[in-house]
Amino acid sequence: MKLYNTLTHKVEEFVPMQQGKVGIYSCGPTVYSHPHIGNFRSFLVADLLKRFFEFKGFSVTHIMNITDVGHLVDDADEGADKLEETARKQKKDPLEIAKFYTESFMQASKLLNIKPSDKYPKATEHISEMIDMVKKLIDKGYAYVVGHNVYYDVMKFANYGQLSGNTLEDVNAGARIEINQEKKNPQDFALWKHDPKHLQQWDSPWGRGFPGWHIECSAMSSKYLGAEFDIHTGGEDNIFPHHECEIAQSEAASGKKFVHYWLHTRFLLFDGEKMSKSKGNLYTIPELIEKGVRKNAIRYALISSHYRQNYNFTFDGLKAAEQAIDKMQQCVLQLKDIQKSSKAGEICQQIKDLSSNCLAQFDEALSDDLNISKALAVCFDFIREVNKAEDMNLSEASALLETISKIDSVLGVLESTDEEVPENIIELAEKRKTAKLNKDWKTADAVRAEISAQGWLLEDTPGGGYRIKRGENT
Repeated sequence: MKLYNTLTHKVEEFVPMQQGKVGIYSCGPTVYSHPHIGNFRSFLVADLLKRFFEFKGFSVTHIMNITDVGHLVDDADEGADKLEETARKQKKDPLEIAKFYTESFMQASKLLNIKPSDKYPKATEHISEMIDMVKKLIDKGYAYVVGHNVYYDVMKFANYGQLSGNTLEDVNAGARIEINQEKKNPQDFALWKHDPKHLQQWDSPWGRGFPGWHIECSAMSSKYLGAEFDIHTGGEDNIFPHHECEIAQSEAASGKKFVHYWLHTRFLLFDGEKMSKSKGNLYTIPELIEKGVRKNAIRYALISSHYRQNYNFTFDGLKAAEQAIDKMQQCVLQLKDIQKSSKAGEICQQIKDLSSNCLAQFDEALSDDLNISKALAVCFDFIREVNKAEDMNLSEASALLETISKIDSVLGVLESTDEEVPENIIELAEKRKTAKLNKDWKTADAVRAEISAQGWLLEDTPGGGYRIKRGENT
């Protein structure tokens, strides 16, 4: 398996630290607002990566943090804390704000069928681990205390800039950061901050204060994955300064290589434009669903292009995603119909080859730096071949269904077709079937409408039969 490593700027063969196991840390949400589709692209790429490792037989430990303190609106350790800014506007306690928007994130993740992480550590619940790491950095000479503040001395870390390619000279010349007279170098970043106005405060050896944003991920990732682990994911906006600072403080504290592979997802555009509040295109997942978009189509659209390319998210693209899923779903339903109406038998070599070749090519595509476009092409080539097959028995249909199930264990876009249909819905379907036989089209249409009103869809099948499934947005 090959992955593009932001650290080395090249595609590399993935070699796990432990055979058959992989540890992944993903920068999670800062919980001060509802997450939007732009946020979820990187979360879905992490989910796709995790699912594919499991498809290949790896045991995956996945950690995603929840930032509920310390993420400022400015890279320069200046400005308001994002969460506290919301708390003041809404006149609520910061933890109340964090709890509300954490639940919003979890609910939206569930709608998108994102597999839960093994742990969602919260920054506010790991202050002691952060303080311990800051102490270690001071003791080793990588950090210094000014009053009640603690800063990391970037000049002490020789590899600072290795991830982003930003040299200290280039960044300082760019004048991105206002001069803070307390700092030895403009790029030095806060590990611990003192601000009497800050709503969330903890005791520390340097006085009451709160942690810097970067130290949080270093402390939490090392606690749950160790000082050195396999993969760190995030959006491209995390590369600098956040991930650059994570490397500097983590490697200085442990003396070990922090992360072996860094994966960063490119930005999402909406109708060719950058997403922003002013443009009104920061859609949340529930907002899109309210517009009639199917949740699995949102997931499909957001994973359907390569993570290292900007993706242009459009409503036309969502319709295309729905059509693609329908092709997959229809194939599944036809195979299930064959299962119900045929007998078991031997699986012919053609079916065996069709399944094994599909899975091998699907694996090969995603093993090439998550080449999702090629993987989807393999999937639909397989479906076209399945649709051509004739005179299948139960065993062959079951084998093909198992192949689709394995593919969808990675894609995560198919809906369950095994949900138990209520007895009253079945009775209505039979009533409509009788009405059709009697050519009573008015009654047939009325019964179909009644079934739809109760959240179910009735589809006619060849031979006068029918199929019942859940309504698209229920």
